[in-house]
This record gives sequence, structure tokens and C-alpha cells, in this order.
Amino acid sequence: MLCRTHSTSSYLRKLDTIITDFTFNLHVKYISSLKVAWRKDPKLDRAIENDKRYKLCARVVREVLNEPGQVIPLRYLEKRRQRMRLHDKAKTFLSRNPGLFDQYYDRIKPKTDPLLFLRASNRLKKFLDEEERIFKENEPLIVSKLCKLLMMSKNNVISADKLLHVKREFGFPNEFLVSLVPRYPQYFRLIGCPGEGKSFLELVSWNPEFAESVIERRAKEEARLTGIRVRPNFNVKLPPGFKLKKGMREWVRDWLELEYISPYEDASHLDQASREMEKRTIGVFHELLSLSLYKGIPVPILGKFSDDYRFSNEFSSAFTRHSGIFYLSLKGGIKTAMLREAYRDDKLIDRDPLLEIKDKFVELLEEGWRQRAEQLRLRREQIKRDTEVLAMKTSE
Repeated sequence: MLCRTHSTSSYLRKLDTIITDFTFNLHVKYISSLKVAWRKDPKLDRAIENDKRYKLCARVVREVLNEPGQVIPLRYLEKRRQRMRLHDKAKTFLSRNPGLFDQYYDRIKPKTDPLLFLRASNRLKKFLDEEERIFKENEPLIVSKLCKLLMMSKNNVISADKLLHVKREFGFPNEFLVSLVPRYPQYFRLIGCPGEGKSFLELVSWNPEFAESVIERRAKEEARLTGIRVRPNFNVKLPPGFKLKKGMREWVRDWLELEYISPYEDASHLDQASREMEKRTIGVFHELLSLSLYKGIPVPILGKFSDDYRFSNEFSSAFTRHSGIFYLSLKGGIKTAMLREAYRDDKLIDRDPLLEIKDKFVELLEEGWRQRAEQLRLRREQIKRDTEVLAMKTSE
């Protein structure tokens, strides 16, 4: 009798495992088989293109400022063109973007020939002072962003090197791990030395005020204005002319009816292949993009955090599967996930306060561009006058 009971129990356990595995595989097949064709959105692609020149100039500036003494020989900058994705020669870039650097001659060693060096211009130094002021004014925002990134992650800890890699996406200062983090021991604990590959930033305490997503905050605000309880959910708006097949429309409708799962909730109990986990994952994507400066992050960068945020191996397909929430741009040969609701046409409407830094930098660039345009105009006028004088002398 005991043997038969043990055998029956063993059989039932195996049967339960088979059913669980079948259900798991069914869910995997069910979700991954829902294909939505990618469709180009010229307006959102243009949003990426609009910032192309600014981002290129910012890369060159960072290259110079990261050098010892914040100076660099022009020929060294020329050798790094490919890494900076600079298509023009360094000298051509400087002529097209005046006002960023002063040029001067100096020797690398006492007896070597003088070389042309670059250093920050007074205008660039003034911008850097403005940048520091904006960072200081927005420090509470930066702290909350950093806490949120940790609060959404598994075990509330993330590699320091990964965080350094995304500092520009979220608007963190260059040295935030050594300058900002130590000032907030109530929130952060830095383990190890950043840059050595074995350093981690850990959340020390949970702040409930930070554990509210953009979607939850939006629903709360709408309820306050209307007096009607609003259920948190995603804004879904397909671009003009975009049609979903009937089966996909029904799936999206049913999926939206599922209870919203906050990205700050513990998701360890959720089946990776379930619709609930899909709801939670899309919530994490939405929150990450909302926290970013441009409401868009390159997919390869998101992929670095797959383990931290429990993304599946095929996580990028979710951006096309939910085309009413996200857009997957292929501009520049890099897949970039963008948040549709943050844009009107190609203009960012949901602006992060830290974008004031970009605005100040663009002002600096435009001042130089105006200066160059004026010089070219005067040069053309002088050539025209000289040509007219020469023509008159020839006719005489």
C-alpha cells in the first residue's frame, strides 16, 4: 500500500510538471507568435535626426574634456574620428562649429616641434558653469531617478559600470558615483570601485514616494481633476494608417483589460511567459523610457539590463508588438525604443528639466553657427566687390 501511494504521488508530481511545462510552452508560443509588422514613422525618425548635430558636437566636447588638463593635440583628435563617428576631418569640424575650442601651439615634449592643441573656449567654460548649476538645481530629481532604477531592479542592486554606461540617457553627471552618491547614504551604498568591473550600487532604503510610476501618477491626477476613479493603464495610439489584424486587436484589447502591474512591485512570482509578466515588462519599459532624457533608449543599452529587470531573451519584439505605446526606430543603424506619447510629430512635448543643459549647449552652438554664417556672407560680398572692380578695370 505504501509503495502504491508513493507511486501515485510520484505520478501526480510528474503529471503536474508536464502540465506546468506545457502551459509554460503554450504561453511562450502564444505571446512570441503574435507578430506585428514594423512600420516606419518618419516623424519620430526625424526627432532622432534633429539632435544628430548636437550629439556629435557633444561627443567631441566630451573627448577633449576627458583628457588630462582638458587639452588635446588636434592630430590626436583626428585619429579618434571613427570612434566619435565624426565623418569630417577634425579641422573641418572645428571650422563648421566655431566657439567651442581655442586653438594654440605647444610642445608635447621640450625638444619636439610645436603642435596645434585644443582647449575649451571661454564660451564653452561659461556653458560648463551653467551645466554645473543645472545639475545642482535638479539634484533631487537625479537622486529620485537613480533610486527608481534600483527599485525596479532585481534585488535592488545594479552594476556600477552599467549605470555609468547609461548616465547620458538619464542625465546623470559625469562623476555621479563619486560626487553625488556619497552625499545620500540614506539611499545608496556603493560596493567596490567603479570602473573595475566588480562594483555595484545598492539601494539602502525604500522611499514609497519614488515607488509610483508615471502611469500611476497620471491616473491619480486624472482622478483628482475629474472626481472619478481612474484605473492606471497605458495610452495606446497607433500612428495614422496603421492597422492591426483582428486577432492581434483582440489580444491587445484583452491584454489592456488586465490589471496594471507597477514596475516597482516584486515580480519574482510571475511566470516569465505569462500575459501578466508581459504587462509588468511593458510597465518597466514605459517607466525607463519616461525617466530618460529623450524618452527613448537604444535597444542594445536596454539589453545590458535584461537580467536586472527580468527581460526575456526576445524582449525587443515587445516594442513592435505594442506599436501603439512604443516606436522602434532604426535611424542611424541603431534600434532605438521611443515612447510615442512623449512626442507630438517630431517634437518632444514631455521635456525633462535636465534638458535645459542641452538648450544651453545648443545656444552656444548656434552662436558659433551665426558667427560662421556672417563671416561667409562678408567673404562672399568681398569676393563680389573684388570681381566687380576687376571687371571695371578690364573694361577700361
